[in-house]
Amino acid sequence: MNMKPMKPIPGQQQVKVDLSQAETTKCEHCGNYLFIKSSIIKRLSPLVSPTGEEALIPIEVYSCGNCGRVPKSMLEGSGIEEEINK
Repeated sequence: MNMKPMKPIPGQQQVKVDLSQAETTKCEHCGNYLFIKSSIIKRLSPLVSPTGEEALIPIEVYSCGNCGRVPKSMLEGSGIEEEINK
């Protein structure tokens, strides 16, 4: 199967970034550099849901591939900091 390279979307400029200048995130608990995509599921009560029905809302986070903890920096302002990493 031959795949053609994607054409840039008109009006959008390609930005080149030097990743050697970017900070590498590491686990603050065990020092590991590898993370796994994880999801936190929040349940929204029908009483506060805009549709009047229960809703399940996934929040994507990254957890450490070694110890499983989620870096605090990824949870700031989410209101779930205390629920995670107990």
